[in-house]
Amino acid sequence: MPYYRKAGEIPPKRHTQFRSPTGSLYSEELMGVEGFSSDSALLYHRYLPTSIVGAEAVEDDRGPIAANHPLKPRAYRTQDLTFKPDADAVTARRRLFGNNDVTIGFAVASEPSPLYRNATGDELLYIQGGSGTIETIYGALDVGDGDYVVLPTSTTYRVVPGDQPLRVLSLEARGHVAPPKRYLSAKGQFLEHAPYCERDLRGPAEPLVVDGPDADADTEVLVRHRAGLTRFTYDHHPFDVVGWDGCLYPWVFNIDDFEPITGRVHQPPPVHQTFEGPNFVVCSFCPRKVDYHPLAIPVPYNHANVDSDELMFYVRGNYEARKGSGIDVGSMSLHPSGCTHGPQPGAAEASIGAEFFDETAVMVDTFAPLDLGEAADACEDPGYAWSWSGRSRP
Repeated sequence: MPYYRKAGEIPPKRHTQFRSPTGSLYSEELMGVEGFSSDSALLYHRYLPTSIVGAEAVEDDRGPIAANHPLKPRAYRTQDLTFKPDADAVTARRRLFGNNDVTIGFAVASEPSPLYRNATGDELLYIQGGSGTIETIYGALDVGDGDYVVLPTSTTYRVVPGDQPLRVLSLEARGHVAPPKRYLSAKGQFLEHAPYCERDLRGPAEPLVVDGPDADADTEVLVRHRAGLTRFTYDHHPFDVVGWDGCLYPWVFNIDDFEPITGRVHQPPPVHQTFEGPNFVVCSFCPRKVDYHPLAIPVPYNHANVDSDELMFYVRGNYEARKGSGIDVGSMSLHPSGCTHGPQPGAAEASIGAEFFDETAVMVDTFAPLDLGEAADACEDPGYAWSWSGRSRP
């Protein structure tokens, strides 16, 4: 993270004695990335964070995954995916797409998830609808419609939906997710040209400590790692951190706080970039004033992403470039490398003179091809690829 935070009680000096009111030492835990050479946080536990009493392998069946073959543009309707009434935001994720860099899933969650830790990389969650709380070892984060949630590698957390089910898009990275480096100074501060800044970010305000009989009861934590899933049992509840400080912690950024960068003519997708991950980027397309050159064509020009697959998740509003394609709120389009794509027939002419686009979408560009998961197969619109020609499938 680009700036330092602290929450709860911490001693004045690192790695020195810090005792509870009963006189026992709190246990330090350093959460750090890239060994000891990058961002970290120092957490102070009531119990030993190493104290496991059981470990068992858990079946990890996300269903089949297949190449985009035959190669073609594709569209999907996440609004048509089905989930059980007791689904949660972790174990009920259905895999839409994936490659060696990122796994993209979707869940509609009505029940709290188990305690969970992803040890393979950071997670980026996007809340498409509903509200709830993400409880973490650092503290709790209230989340709702339009929130991006960045969960650093090996953060223990659980997702607790509110009164309405949470609709959650999940990106599981094989590495770290952060603001683009070009938005940050050499020392990590957001620069003036960045479309969002530190004031827009929300982190845990205070520790979340479980007290009472649950505090020292055996507690299970589901852990994703490179070999699959393991369920650890600890001899205490892991939410026992009385204080922490550092630059590594979970945080929330709402898409409505992204300030679009506009110009006299159509701006390319990098102006919408919000995050970067290992071999992928995430962009936010938000309601905005559109191109104001007198001869401007506001919708995108046809383009061939020769090095990337483009996945667009349409979350609110009206999509001027997609009219007539069947795209609606909750839809996704996948435009792979090898296919030129662009606005639907007639959209360019129809957009001339427009001054404002009321649309919100999340885009993921991956620099390795995206394979198709079982959830993609379950909600594909089979006629999308032919929508530019106006013909049915040949």
